[in-house]
Amino acid sequence: MTTFNLLLIALIQGITEFLPVSSSAHLILLPSLTSLDDQGQVIDVAAHVGTLSAVVLFFWSDVRLALAGTLRLLRGKADTPGARLALCLIISTVPVVIVGLILSVTGLSEAMRSVAVIGWAMIIFGVLLYWADQKGPAEKTAGQWSLRDAVKMGMWQAVALIPGTSRSGITITAGRMLGYKRTDATRLSMLMSIPTIIASGALLSLDVIASGDTGTLRDIGIVVVMSFAAALLALTLMMRLLKSVSFTPYVIYRIALGAVLLWIAYS
Repeated sequence: MTTFNLLLIALIQGITEFLPVSSSAHLILLPSLTSLDDQGQVIDVAAHVGTLSAVVLFFWSDVRLALAGTLRLLRGKADTPGARLALCLIISTVPVVIVGLILSVTGLSEAMRSVAVIGWAMIIFGVLLYWADQKGPAEKTAGQWSLRDAVKMGMWQAVALIPGTSRSGITITAGRMLGYKRTDATRLSMLMSIPTIIASGALLSLDVIASGDTGTLRDIGIVVVMSFAAALLALTLMMRLLKSVSFTPYVIYRIALGAVLLWIAYS
């Protein structure tokens, strides 16, 4: 794979992973709508490593709190903010892991990778994000995240396995529906991405090991570094803009792209 292709994939993954526009949809569309070859699972794993590193670094204070809380949980106690955060993150990850395994085993995950599915998901869940962001109450902070809300947001996160939905978009939507402030819903969504990316990356890694396709260190290194830089930049800009700008620009982009994809799919 050429350096240009690797840079393009890394930038797309890094920029779209945490924006509510669906990174998986963009990566699926890249070979579908261009003459570029599919990047393969090795590059997917590398891109996941890069974006995971970015979100861990950006939210390091929360990650450190959750790590300390995990040690507390291992002792059978959930009596600290860190332990409760860790428990909520674990619980919110369970639905997407279960549904992901079911889709993988049944082959439905491949069946949904179509331009039409992505187009409809872009529009439908974009409109839902707009409605939740405009109509949802803004009363709760991330520090008030409860086990009940973690379960609900985790169930919504599993819906993101439909290409075009956007993991960050649907969990932010759920957070806004549950009454979390815009920046707090986004913060929870980003924290939820950490165990989810680890789980999906682990599954991809097992597939890579089974196939024997280890790729080249050069290709992997380029994708890890560039996806990390792009994700960190996207995260920084989005969290800064959310203090004064709503999710409407992302919704407009989703609807516009969805309309174009539906026109391509049905024309």
